[in-house]
Amino acid sequence: MVIRFTIVLKTNHYFINNFLLSCLCMVILALSVDSLLSFEKQKGYSSDSLPNNFQIDASNGISTLSINSVTEEKMERTIQNMEENIDIVLPSMEDFQKFKNEIHQMMESQIANQYIVILKNNYSISSEDQLNLSSIIKEKKVELLNQFDDVVKGVTIKINDPQTLEDIKNNPNVAFVEKDQLVYIFDPFNENLTQFSSQIIPYGVDRIDGDLSSTKSGNGNGNVDVDIAILDTGVSLTHPDLNIYKQVTFVSGTTNANDDNGHGTHVAGIAAAKDNSQGSVGVAPGARIWAVKLLDYNGYGTISNIIKGVDYVTKNANKIDVANLSFGCECTSEAMNLAINKAIKAGVTFVVAAGNSGKDGKTFSPGNNPNVISVSAIVDSDGKCGGMGINTRYGNDDTLATFSNFGNTVDIAAPGVNIYSTFKDESYATLSGTSMASPYVAGAVALYKSTHPSASPSSVFDTLVSSGSTKLTCDGKGFGSFSEDKDSKKEPVLYVKNF
Repeated sequence: MVIRFTIVLKTNHYFINNFLLSCLCMVILALSVDSLLSFEKQKGYSSDSLPNNFQIDASNGISTLSINSVTEEKMERTIQNMEENIDIVLPSMEDFQKFKNEIHQMMESQIANQYIVILKNNYSISSEDQLNLSSIIKEKKVELLNQFDDVVKGVTIKINDPQTLEDIKNNPNVAFVEKDQLVYIFDPFNENLTQFSSQIIPYGVDRIDGDLSSTKSGNGNGNVDVDIAILDTGVSLTHPDLNIYKQVTFVSGTTNANDDNGHGTHVAGIAAAKDNSQGSVGVAPGARIWAVKLLDYNGYGTISNIIKGVDYVTKNANKIDVANLSFGCECTSEAMNLAINKAIKAGVTFVVAAGNSGKDGKTFSPGNNPNVISVSAIVDSDGKCGGMGINTRYGNDDTLATFSNFGNTVDIAAPGVNIYSTFKDESYATLSGTSMASPYVAGAVALYKSTHPSASPSSVFDTLVSSGSTKLTCDGKGFGSFSEDKDSKKEPVLYVKNF
């Protein structure tokens, strides 16, 4: 006999949903439930080792675990054992953070002894002998992983012998060597999968007066002739609300840039969702999206992979106007900064999320790069300035979001709480984070470039900062600043009415 057994657990945080369900799956595994059918991984933070008859559905804030094709006898024994041995309770945030840290440590272990070697400008990696790598590789002391010969010149290697590493560092052709590091999406804080029957103008677009800009986002006719690169977890390639122009993946095990996480698709829609009759609308409606997949389904990647993505953008700098990076790490990377700076010099404006740790952003890369536009997040709950909207779990209306990084490295603020946008699998979702604030600014850059195509990244930066609002006085619409900043620097709030 075959039956289906379903456990329903309610919580409004999708990472916790999967954490809890994964723990529950492991408990049931220990109770010897057979594996017969397929395990469908709906979200990223789930173990690949779970039995293949487990299915998870974590949509709409309700998590459902279904165990299929189990004999009645075995299921009765499992239920009895569960009743006798476990209590099903929501995990604490401390447990959840421990779970996330374990994932982080696991990912870091995969890049242990991995290094980025950058050559001096007058050398090329076309000749491995410049580093004596040919002989070293033959001796199996070094594994050559990647090569860069465009935006920066160098290689990524995995090496276990300390002396060989020192020999490479001391090679006269080497500019510097740095350890490869993890980068990751700045976790969104909530998820609500919602679909409206017709297009809405998100509060964020309203707050920056995107509906009053040259495209009048939301009137059904907005469209811009401009290109945006989304460097992220990919973008849903068949989403009807997005204009996917080019796509490329640098994530091993994937064949295209389709989004298996949802983060990148959400980012893309904030910047450039079409002005049509469905879903949401972006700041630069219908802009051509270059989907550059650098992060895996868990939202993780490496600096060496980021360099490859930046290299791709630089090669296409004559077409791409702006690149959005809603990820980073609490780290410093000279190699990543070098690559980004060369891409900016080639004419591409880079917009970066400041981070969601509620800290000074000076320790977060690439947001601390002085040549990028680093974006903090504010709360907006009514599409207007003035602080009269409802309060949120991340602060009152028109205040700095409690999770947002801040400090002298931050250049501009934009809405980043309860942002409705496109999501993976042709759906829509509401998320919060500086990851959501950043594409508002990237969309604004695209909007400005659509009418000022020859504007350089530095002139775009100056225009955005000078056009933003720094005063708490409100014009009754979107021109007004925010309160409860955590530092003495008052970054302006993005404003695009005149773009």
